[in-house]
Amino acid sequence: MTLLSVPDMSCGHCKASVTEALSALPGASAINVDLTLRQVSVAGTTPAASILTALNKIGFPAHIIATT
Repeated sequence: MTLLSVPDMSCGHCKASVTEALSALPGASAINVDLTLRQVSVAGTTPAASILTALNKIGFPAHIIATT
């Protein structure tokens, strides 16, 4: 699992955009977006670099909090 901080997320549209972009990544099996904490967790085998790239492409710069 990869846990990321995505400080620019603030609304339901942001959540939907992030979920859609990350769901399209190969190996992403579960995506959880928490707007209150402005965090995203991605389970599966998707490399963290791919997740960061996907988020940057849709205008949501992020940084990794933890990976397991």
